[in-house]
Amino acid sequence: MNVITYASEIRSDTAAPVVPRAKGALRLAAKRRGNETVIDDLRQEGSLKALFPRVRGDALQAVFLNTAGGLTGGDHMQMAVSAGQGAHVVLSSQAAERAYLAQTGQVARSDVTLDVAAGGRIDWLPQETIFFDGAALDRTLTVLLAADATALVVEPVIFGRTAMGETVHDLRWTDQWRVWRDGRLVFADAVRMLGDADEMLRRKAIAAGAGAMATVMLAGPQAQAMIGFDWPESCGASLIADDVLLARFVAKDGFALRRDLIPVIEALSDAPLPRVWRL
Repeated sequence: MNVITYASEIRSDTAAPVVPRAKGALRLAAKRRGNETVIDDLRQEGSLKALFPRVRGDALQAVFLNTAGGLTGGDHMQMAVSAGQGAHVVLSSQAAERAYLAQTGQVARSDVTLDVAAGGRIDWLPQETIFFDGAALDRTLTVLLAADATALVVEPVIFGRTAMGETVHDLRWTDQWRVWRDGRLVFADAVRMLGDADEMLRRKAIAAGAGAMATVMLAGPQAQAMIGFDWPESCGASLIADDVLLARFVAKDGFALRRDLIPVIEALSDAPLPRVWRL
């Protein structure tokens, strides 16, 4: 288990007025039909919607969007995606997600579950999450894999928009990943940043002043072969197990991060890069 903890003072839980918040749920099931992957079931609720662009290849591409325009304290988004036997689903977001200032004591939540049957594959490729000063976000990612299933997970984050001169001095962010194969836990990761993110990111052992970072995980039979890939200098990659590859990236800003991530995603995925990822 890899656990990275960044700790500072936790903001007080002073009561704040309760206001209606955004809720969203998206459930997508895909199946193999002939040489292509198609929708088997789809349910959309609240602020989460999905689009399905037509692209070449046999994978089903889905682009999801949060119609609320961002996340703030009290929001809750839930997504469950399953790929049936031999099916391949590629998911991305229509735009970067934004985590805005939250009222004291209120936290936004995002829960994602990816379930992949035998011979199937899911590529989870959301665009960046941008943290604004005062944001509070708890995220969970659960991946359930059959014996020979594959999952590619890419999660980039940006701490304030460099071009706007933004810095993040007040942040509450937790990120919990759990990957199971045939009911056995094969990978667990936890990130926690509480307090002055800008100060923490300046530490040499954390990010040496970088304003953006990403975690990339490939769980599947191809993982071992990719350790010899020509990884960019902005990242470190390790083979956690024979079938689990993990890489972490740091970059000055979102543009530099995306520039380094795109060739890596293209190498790790056997489907066309989602158009929303193009620089």
